[in-house]
Amino acid sequence: MIRSNIVKLNDRRMIAYRRKLKAGDSAIVLMSADTTAVGLATLSKRDNEPIISANTDVSLYPLEAFKEAAEMTMGMPYHKQGSVKVSADMFVEETAEEAPEEVEVDLKAYEAVVAAYSDKTGKLSYSLLNKDLIRFAHSSSIVRKMVADAKNVKEIRKYIVSSKIRHIVKNPDLPEVQVDKIVELLDEVSPKSVTKELSEELRKMLKKGN
Repeated sequence: MIRSNIVKLNDRRMIAYRRKLKAGDSAIVLMSADTTAVGLATLSKRDNEPIISANTDVSLYPLEAFKEAAEMTMGMPYHKQGSVKVSADMFVEETAEEAPEEVEVDLKAYEAVVAAYSDKTGKLSYSLLNKDLIRFAHSSSIVRKMVADAKNVKEIRKYIVSSKIRHIVKNPDLPEVQVDKIVELLDEVSPKSVTKELSEELRKMLKKGN
């Protein structure tokens, strides 16, 4: 299962975590000490607001609980983890029906990138990631040539990100589709575009180069 770590909601006998769905969306799962039912809500890609599933009982799992869970799990990286198991007197084990589909991503490579750019609390540090990418952008002769040739931001950014990820995972042959999936997972838990600061720096470099 690809999911975040578990959090406990404030003033509610509930736990929550983020997970990946088959369609690629992010979802919030809620489990309560007072019922065997499980709450599920997908997260809107437009504004990150929870959209409660039709099978979820809102009297047990209100929108406010999902919003609290979404805020508490924001920024948490995904990991490959087993089903949730807790003491029987408080919670129930996640049912097979709720288990998500596996995401086709090189998990070893993804974990290596997460480890490289996580802070002391275990959360992804997008500041640290972007600083490293920007440092590479200024030191790479290939990037300098791409800027001089007035390549677009997307093309230059893709070269930088792919190069850094392959270096971190120590696999120069890591397929581009795997690089894209790693970035997609990183982007899922970011409150903004994962490489926003890098993109802004590349625009400055291109403007200065012209």
